[in-house]
Amino acid sequence: MEIRNIAIVAHVDHGKTAITDALMRQTGATTNESVSMDSNVLEKERGITIYAKNASMFYKGTKINIVDTPGHADFGSEVERVLRSIDSVILVVDAQEGPMPQTRFVLKKSLDIGLQPLVVLNKIDNPASRPAEVIEEVLELFMDLGASDDQLNFHTIYTIGKDGIAKKNLDDDSRDMIPLLDSILENVPPALAKKDEVLLMQSFNLDYDNYLGRLAIARIYEGTVKEKDKLFVKRIDGTIQKGVVTKLFIFEGFTRKEVKQAEAGDIVVVAGFPDVYIGDTLTTDESANLLPHIAVDEPTISLGFMVNDSPFSGQDGKFVTNSQLKERLKKELEVNVGLKIDFSKTDEYTVFGRGEMHIAILLENMRREGYEIQISQPYVILKEDENGKTLEPFEELIVDVPESLSGVVIEKVGKRKGIMTKIKTHNAHSRLTFEIPTRGLLGLRSEVMVDTRGEGIMASRVIGFRPHVGDIKRREVGSMTSMVDGKALGYSLYNLQDRGVLYIGSNVKVYEGMVIGNVSKGVNMAVNPTKGKQLTNMRASGSDDALNLTPPMKLTLERGLEIMADDELLEITPKAVRLRKKILK
Repeated sequence: MEIRNIAIVAHVDHGKTAITDALMRQTGATTNESVSMDSNVLEKERGITIYAKNASMFYKGTKINIVDTPGHADFGSEVERVLRSIDSVILVVDAQEGPMPQTRFVLKKSLDIGLQPLVVLNKIDNPASRPAEVIEEVLELFMDLGASDDQLNFHTIYTIGKDGIAKKNLDDDSRDMIPLLDSILENVPPALAKKDEVLLMQSFNLDYDNYLGRLAIARIYEGTVKEKDKLFVKRIDGTIQKGVVTKLFIFEGFTRKEVKQAEAGDIVVVAGFPDVYIGDTLTTDESANLLPHIAVDEPTISLGFMVNDSPFSGQDGKFVTNSQLKERLKKELEVNVGLKIDFSKTDEYTVFGRGEMHIAILLENMRREGYEIQISQPYVILKEDENGKTLEPFEELIVDVPESLSGVVIEKVGKRKGIMTKIKTHNAHSRLTFEIPTRGLLGLRSEVMVDTRGEGIMASRVIGFRPHVGDIKRREVGSMTSMVDGKALGYSLYNLQDRGVLYIGSNVKVYEGMVIGNVSKGVNMAVNPTKGKQLTNMRASGSDDALNLTPPMKLTLERGLEIMADDELLEITPKAVRLRKKILK
């Protein structure tokens, strides 16, 4: 049987998963409308893909292995390693938004490897869609990235992913995804079936099973792998380990199917190798050559993870000790390859990640599992060049805003050392392109959302390390800190709300050193939120008026990461997110 291996890549929210789900339903791989590639609880809640996932379908006697990849820049490491294991990519582009930062990122990686992308223009039913212009923009992007003549001659399919409709031409009358499936068979080369050669396969993703341990998701390039085979795991550093295939799975629809053997060209899941890592070559011949190494981009931010030692510790969570925290972080390293952790300190573990979203997803998962933790303010990872100059990561930032609000965004980004490189206006909306230090980007999203009244859309991608640009003032407000323990009362909060934005409402328990709001003047202020109204038996006109409290700005994980100061910690429990000072008293 012929096998085609493809990955579906795009910017966040351009419709990758909707198209994958539609293809699965079209080929009968699933008949349940509620089943989706985005099976994780957080993925369903946020509407984005976080983890790369494999599935397969059968069409006209051909097996198609498809990998759905994340679109958010923080999960770019998931995309990089997948591209090395497949034979072509489906590049999905929104017919209204056009190419975005992550579109450029994934396309550049694909072209560098020599893949021939198949372009899919999605959401053509959107009233604001502009297919002809977007195709021109995609062609320009291909040329900017140095595509070869063959790669420039890409095929285009037009789709409405949510309705399961694909067309080869805009005017075609199509009611299903058959045109896209036919294009895959026509344009994606079959996987080479060298099944009689010595076994050569490479792991490109990891998974974990409580019973089987670490699982390697690998592409077989040559030969045949069987259950109970004795294999050598070869690494780029020259080390070799031995192991036995205890279980072997292939993908069938959304699920895994246990098999006794698998042949060249297929994608398999292998158990029995507890120390296997991304890019390792698995072979039956100890002298076989290594397959090209899969490199993953380095992390850009770091922060400290600590046990929760606040006065409220242990009230909500099940896992509150240092050893439990360390064990959970080590387990995360089994599957999260974009993450690095330094365990050298005993009271604080330094976690290195790809961005705020990457760290926030880890924290949210831990919180839901019952962990109580504290984290420090995220810091950007700096480097030094050969001359001893300090370098820092820079990102390309694209902001879509109404034209009338573009000035506010330009001013805000300029204060954080961002430089505008391009501005484009279309239908009273401006697309602003900046180059900005990652330090300046931390905490910017919430400010832009407020300044643009929720109409600003931000997207960014890392473009490399450049000379350090000096101090950036990220924070223009101070902290309002409770100086007593107790329960916050409406009377006290009513008098405090004019000083800044409150993070808590009335009847919320507070402790000394807990940050309950910010101060507009930019200074730190210690307050007593538990102070009640002095009762008296004397009546006075106007003194018993109802108090109107402004709704507080509730702290979330992402918001807390953005607004915390360097002398503060973010306390995270299963039921609450609180800001506190490092030194409470």
